[in-house]
Amino acid sequence: MSVLTSFLQDLQDHWYLYASMPIIAAVIGYVTKLAAVEMMFRPLEFKGIKPFLGWQGIVPRGVERIATIAVNLLMGRILNPQEIIDRIDVDDMMAKLDVPMREMITDLTEAVFEETRPGLWGVIPPPAKSLMLGRLGDSMPATVERMLGEMREKVDDVLDIRALAINALTRDKALTVRLFRTTGKAELRFICNVGIPFGFAIGVVQVFAYALTHSPWIMPLFGAITGLVTDYLALQMIFRPVKPRRIFGYTWQGVFHKRRDEVTRDYAQIVAAEILTPENMLEAMLTGPKSDRFLALIAHEVDRAVDDQSGIAKPVVTLIGGFPYQRIKRRVADLVIERIKTRGVEMSNLADGVVDLPSFLGEKMATMTNEEYEELLRPAFKQDEWKIIVVGAVLGFLVGELQLHLVLGA
Repeated sequence: MSVLTSFLQDLQDHWYLYASMPIIAAVIGYVTKLAAVEMMFRPLEFKGIKPFLGWQGIVPRGVERIATIAVNLLMGRILNPQEIIDRIDVDDMMAKLDVPMREMITDLTEAVFEETRPGLWGVIPPPAKSLMLGRLGDSMPATVERMLGEMREKVDDVLDIRALAINALTRDKALTVRLFRTTGKAELRFICNVGIPFGFAIGVVQVFAYALTHSPWIMPLFGAITGLVTDYLALQMIFRPVKPRRIFGYTWQGVFHKRRDEVTRDYAQIVAAEILTPENMLEAMLTGPKSDRFLALIAHEVDRAVDDQSGIAKPVVTLIGGFPYQRIKRRVADLVIERIKTRGVEMSNLADGVVDLPSFLGEKMATMTNEEYEELLRPAFKQDEWKIIVVGAVLGFLVGELQLHLVLGA
């Protein structure tokens, strides 16, 4: 009874000290989670003295590994380039791109003439120019449709969509960070918020531990325990359990799995809007590892388009005939790439809706297994989870040490 009496008397005499413990533990729980989340994504580049004295965000540092895992999942289970091409509405695309395509034809024609026969374009009568450019423009829908038909049959020969996606994510670390922050926004918020009740509960245990021992090590020790345990539990509760399960009378499901429809929508939107864009895909076909095949396909279709023309076009072709075709092809490719870079946003906006890629990706992602779905976000945590937990423990220890000096010092 004397122990209990002594305990109660101590609580009464130092109530402010004991009342502060659960509150400070809750703060530790929140702050260590917030720090862990930010350290996952910031800074984008290494800050400090290499190799060990400093920090780079976990996601930016592992961007190649994370991007490869994410893209392999997309390519292996979700994304089939041929299906994307099959969904292109050629009439809709040409209607939206008619003006910039005709402008591009004019630019390319003038450039090719200047490259091959300087001064010739300037002496051709304007009506003849208009006739030729008009015929070339009018032939574009048929040419594009033929080219799309060939691409459907050998899309893997002209477009390395895997390399496109990995390159987009690795060259722009901020995009990779944004992909994970957007799709995992609720989970990241949950990690921070769950630290408060967990930290408070551990703080209550800390009250009794300190009252019984009065050891100065209790506060930093429990600070470390709070940071470590709450980090671990928060990370587990994001992904587990996969399906709803009753735990102590309460139904719980991993936050990430519970939000599957919303996550899928956000993920598909970012992939469509910032990775698999018309601009990125066209640039990949023109400059990527398979660009030679795509340029050969373009050359083949251009030859067919010119051969199909009558009247003024054939004499003009005769005038520039015999000039090194490789040089012409390189010049055309350079001009197209330049055009994309200068008017890429405009052309992307004009081409928007030709393929409803977000809906297409959403439909495909709905067929993923739970394990595959989890891989959308888990790579950002999985390999370096222990670092997040250790950082939480260290920060908790430091805050507990600060608590010791502030509270007991007062």
